[in-house]
Amino acid sequence: MKKLILFLLALICTISVYGIEVNNLRTDTRINPLGLDNIHPSLSWMINGTGRNIMQTAYQIMVATSPEKLAMGDADLWNSGKVESDQSIYISYNGTALKSGQQCFWKVKVWSNKGETKWSSVSKWSMGLLEKSDWKGEWIGLAKLFSGDTIAAHSRLSARYLRKEFISPQKIKRATIYIIGLGMYELYINGEKVGNQELAPSPTDFSKDVRYNTFDVTESLKKGKNAIAVVLGNGRYFYMRQGFNQSKEKLPKMLFQLEVEYADGNRTSIISDRSWKITTDGPIRSNNEYDGEEYDARKELKGWQVAGYNDSQWLSAEQVTAPCNNISSQLNENMIVQEVIKPKSITRLQNGKYILDMGQNMAGWLKLKANGKAGDTISLRFAETLKADGSLFTDNLRRAQQTDKYIMKGGNWEEWQPTFVYHGFRYVEIMGYSGVPAIDNFEGKVIYDGFKTIGSFECSDSLLNVIYRNACRTIRNNFKGMPIDCPQRDERDPWLGDWATTSIGASYTFDHQRLFAKWLDDIQFAQRASGQLPDIAPEPGWTAFKDNMTWPGTYLLIGNMLLTRFGNKDVIVKHYPSMKKWLWYMKGKYLKDNILIKDRFGDWCVPPESPELIHSQDSTRQTSGELISTAYFYHFLQMMYSFAAISGNNSDISECQTLASQVRTAFNRKFFNANTHQYANNTVTANLLPLAFDLVDKGEEDLVFNRMIDRIINQDKCHISTGLIGCQWLMRELTKRGRVDIAWQIATQTDYPGWGYMVKNGATTVWELWNGNTADPTMNSQNHVMLLGDLIAWMYGDLAGLKPAEGCPGFQKLRMEPHIPGNLTSVTAYTETPYGQAKSDWVINNGQFIWNVVVPVNTRANLLLPAASLDDIRLNGRPVQEMEGVKFMGTERERISVEVGSGIYKFICKYHQFQH
Repeated sequence: MKKLILFLLALICTISVYGIEVNNLRTDTRINPLGLDNIHPSLSWMINGTGRNIMQTAYQIMVATSPEKLAMGDADLWNSGKVESDQSIYISYNGTALKSGQQCFWKVKVWSNKGETKWSSVSKWSMGLLEKSDWKGEWIGLAKLFSGDTIAAHSRLSARYLRKEFISPQKIKRATIYIIGLGMYELYINGEKVGNQELAPSPTDFSKDVRYNTFDVTESLKKGKNAIAVVLGNGRYFYMRQGFNQSKEKLPKMLFQLEVEYADGNRTSIISDRSWKITTDGPIRSNNEYDGEEYDARKELKGWQVAGYNDSQWLSAEQVTAPCNNISSQLNENMIVQEVIKPKSITRLQNGKYILDMGQNMAGWLKLKANGKAGDTISLRFAETLKADGSLFTDNLRRAQQTDKYIMKGGNWEEWQPTFVYHGFRYVEIMGYSGVPAIDNFEGKVIYDGFKTIGSFECSDSLLNVIYRNACRTIRNNFKGMPIDCPQRDERDPWLGDWATTSIGASYTFDHQRLFAKWLDDIQFAQRASGQLPDIAPEPGWTAFKDNMTWPGTYLLIGNMLLTRFGNKDVIVKHYPSMKKWLWYMKGKYLKDNILIKDRFGDWCVPPESPELIHSQDSTRQTSGELISTAYFYHFLQMMYSFAAISGNNSDISECQTLASQVRTAFNRKFFNANTHQYANNTVTANLLPLAFDLVDKGEEDLVFNRMIDRIINQDKCHISTGLIGCQWLMRELTKRGRVDIAWQIATQTDYPGWGYMVKNGATTVWELWNGNTADPTMNSQNHVMLLGDLIAWMYGDLAGLKPAEGCPGFQKLRMEPHIPGNLTSVTAYTETPYGQAKSDWVINNGQFIWNVVVPVNTRANLLLPAASLDDIRLNGRPVQEMEGVKFMGTERERISVEVGSGIYKFICKYHQFQH
């Protein structure tokens, strides 16, 4: 079986060293991962301390087969010895060959310029099933339909319920479950749900790649009788989208293996085979992501999850066809319930229906509490907006029915929430509720991938704070085991172009690195033998292979994001061959006279000139597709020769550089007008891309930029005029070239078009269209990431000033340069880097710039302060020149540049405003 490169065990197996003092260091472990299938996992740690200028100078790692051996200093798997290095992320395990199911315990000692640490506390990981032959079970299910099941545009398929009992003859030392339940599963041991995951596993292209989850269930099993129970839902395995993908070959199925080690050292395996019992005659009568779930509580199988249940009327499970040949461990987090929201109001309509308002657009489901008679049916229909009469507006859902039904068993108060669906909604239409529903009868469950929130941004401008919160809400709503475009209509697809730059901004707030590393695998699995990549991955069952540079090129952009934001070089090494294969496929097929002639989408969704339009029909607003595709081709060539160096493909560097030079010459010859100093028809995007990608000759840069500014001010009236492509670079490029004031005006406009316009019109998430409140409802999702562009990256990176320095992946060195628009008086932001938390907290008060800075241990930071001279700066009340460890670097961009090591700093200086 092919060994996968682990994308960032670095932070899965992170340890933290706290309270750093010489010879007095304490340590703590964080997360213990299970089921790893890389035999050379990468290990990392954070060193947290309040002292200044702390840099690691050496480390020693010890790995053993038991914590007892580790405590005795017996590193029977690996002892790195003392290694002189400042590297604290991505240390590759280089010990004894690891085996399937093996547990590994490890600790680390760190030396720094401040002294030697004690050993960290012990962390651990476990290996998964490394070879396909390690799987002893068979795929099981039922390859047929039953009463009430249909395969149609709106298919109905009941859940499959499986169970197995076994006897444990003695005390259990260790028990591990490996499970693939397609399309989705819920797992129970002796009546208790295993794990907190929802809608698991993460979706993939199941015809090419399936992922298993791993659980330590040692504490769940007991001596004597035990029961395993699994519910299988349809997920995207059976039902990817209305009208696509359904077939009897894709009915729910499972591969299962429980490895048990007893106290006396004996072992046994409980596997999926035809001895399992199965039924479809349970309460979940239908479930699919787009239409909803139907639950009949009268058909609940009381006690079926525990030992002793009478399943004699159930069928025997059948051996069914495997979905594909490739099985690997799912290393990204499963979805979980991340937040519980109480509704804001409930309103009765004239027709007797009720409308529940959650107060925000969300993605997840509704939990209800009700009392009624057996057979009473409560219908919950979900939508994002309302009509003028207060009823649901559902036109923009297209064919998605987004309706859950609960049939009551009767008697007492009943509580219910769905299992295998989610909805994108703010409003819920309630029908069939006995009596008068109250707010307290409902809870909204926000569901997305189970990673941490690692960042925060807040400033003195209330509108920008709302825009930021709306953006974060939109981003999290579209994390669904893969990054999708929208969570409500009959699409919900992982369009590549939507996340190209949004992923950077999202990385400041969410620890999404494992999700996006998994997504790179999805893209790689989707690649055709020719090198061709789709616009959507996992590929949705209808052709997404149309060829262009911008959407498939997200493959490279996401790899670069993981490199620069998280320091993950492994993904570059792993995916470099596939990236090059795609780029050379496009070159061979579409590069004519060094111009890349193929484009599909252009600058998608520029603000149209008429409120009902989806796409502008005004040619002066549209940017040449060939200009976009050629600019991106050049940008990707530049990216590839840095990737070639990282991955050891040095022979490719000169080829990429030579071709890039030829493309640059051809690009300027074709698209640049030397008389007017503009590109093509002078749209903002036409000038922006050459500036952002370094395609403009040095003597022309300011002239081209001035042409762009002239259009923004005089024609666009400081409103955004770009679509998906342009808005991925606009805010950062304006700020980089000294016009943060223009970027600020664009960000905070409250009339059409702009993010503030959405807020002014009641949006709690970001729309798909700049005119999403007036456009044709066939394409106006109210919960869409694509128009966020680089807005959040700009907030953190430019307004707060939190950026990794050029050439320093993972924030090993920071470049902290806050940009201050005229009426912004404060920003507070932090994000967790691979080395620890970095923070920028500044305020302007009475002509003083007061800046509180946190620089993580084992990093350095270049700080650019808005002061006229070094003499104007105080650090913790003293002249900065007197402070040890603060190095004056000169004047840059009208700012005073200093370099500092790790620590907590408070700078105060006389605020020096800049000239634009």
